[in-house]
Amino acid sequence: MNVVWGGLGGGRIEVICGPMFSGKSEELIRRLRRAIIARQRVQVFKPVVDNRYADDEVVSHSDTRLSATQAATAAAILQATHPRTEVVGIDEAQFFDCGLVDVCEQLAARGARVVVAGLDLDWRGRPFAPIPDLLAVAESVTKSQAVCMVCGAAASFSQKISGTTDTVEIGSAERYEARCRRHFEPEESRQLELSRARAAVLRVPVREEDATTAQG
Repeated sequence: MNVVWGGLGGGRIEVICGPMFSGKSEELIRRLRRAIIARQRVQVFKPVVDNRYADDEVVSHSDTRLSATQAATAAAILQATHPRTEVVGIDEAQFFDCGLVDVCEQLAARGARVVVAGLDLDWRGRPFAPIPDLLAVAESVTKSQAVCMVCGAAASFSQKISGTTDTVEIGSAERYEARCRRHFEPEESRQLELSRARAAVLRVPVREEDATTAQG
């Protein structure tokens, strides 16, 4: 933790969101390092479940690192934040409970700048709580994109390529790929749901057997 004992200014919430491999953690680290250079008091948190690279560091896929404290719940972040901390960084926010929204608002009300990074969509292509609610209350939102592993276009989706059907499953390149909308393929039930929605707009029938070839 880097410490400066100056007074707190106006609080704010900044959210960095997007799919996997889009540089969210790297951007979070960049902003926090600038705050450290400015000699502001900074605390960084990450969820206990994210132990892919290190327990006590936020680590980007490009191996950029910054010391961090693990937290099991959103409430634990609030409890561990020093009253005079000026900047709070939170990585992999989608792994925290929905109480994170209230925690971030409380910290901002205290005058802290809260910088949050996380997935806005899960691997099914659905909003990944609590990120959508954070987007609604944030002063600043940065939506990053990755590179589609199929065609090289800008990618906004995280494609699961192995593992279970659990919504939360920790992994990296061995389990996920970034995909554009054209090449994103959610699970079969989600494909059928999207096909029906398209059919309703176009007013054409949808056959069950077509669902397996539907694209997100």
